[in-house]
Amino acid sequence: MDIYGLIGYPLGHSFSAGYFNEKFEAEGIDAQYVNFEIPSIKEFREVVENNENLKGLNVTIPYKEQVIPYLDDLDKSTAKRIGAVNVIKIIRGGKKTKFIGFNSDIVGFTQSIEPYITDHHQQALILGTGGASKAICCGLQDLGIKSLFVSRSKKNANTITYQDLTPEVMESHHVIVNCTPLGMYPKINECPDIPYELLTPNHLLYDLLYNPDETLFMKKGKKQGAMVKNGLEMLLLQAFEAWNIWQK
Repeated sequence: MDIYGLIGYPLGHSFSAGYFNEKFEAEGIDAQYVNFEIPSIKEFREVVENNENLKGLNVTIPYKEQVIPYLDDLDKSTAKRIGAVNVIKIIRGGKKTKFIGFNSDIVGFTQSIEPYITDHHQQALILGTGGASKAICCGLQDLGIKSLFVSRSKKNANTITYQDLTPEVMESHHVIVNCTPLGMYPKINECPDIPYELLTPNHLLYDLLYNPDETLFMKKGKKQGAMVKNGLEMLLLQAFEAWNIWQK
């Protein structure tokens, strides 16, 4: 039986195992999807060595960037361009097992948000600066939308802090994407610290989180009349793309 799986920490919020195992059963695929909850990326090699039938992995918080030094190659059109990996294809054979990194987040995000983009959506705020945020930035760029990162500390010229979210900034950036874990199950009463009172019906709030179905970030946006969307469709689309990568 082939094994596929997910590495990250924690993994209690993830729907990936349920999605893939249902897919395998429904399509008669002799495979199993396993969650590998590892507290350190140093355990990556151990996961691979202890599971000789492991053919592919998804990667989630906080290892999308940390896993790169453990890989042999990066797909140029996705992972290398973005600087983050969420899919690993494992090629066994010969003397050495080869690990190739890809990024399907950009496909899932772009396809899921594109139908909601209007003429109002020329500039975006990306909350968070982790591995997922890099894929989101590239996806928005592909849609012709300029992005500005928002972080707790100023890291570079394209990053502002939450204290810098003035009325002018909020008025000129009508797409806001949450790439932080704030609000993720079980801590559902948390949300990014943005001035929600400045949101309008022209704003689109997209939360990469999907558990819970409607985060506090989304609820506060909806209260102001903003359009909101969670990350479940992105999860499904990127999972479909990951399967295509593993089967190539």
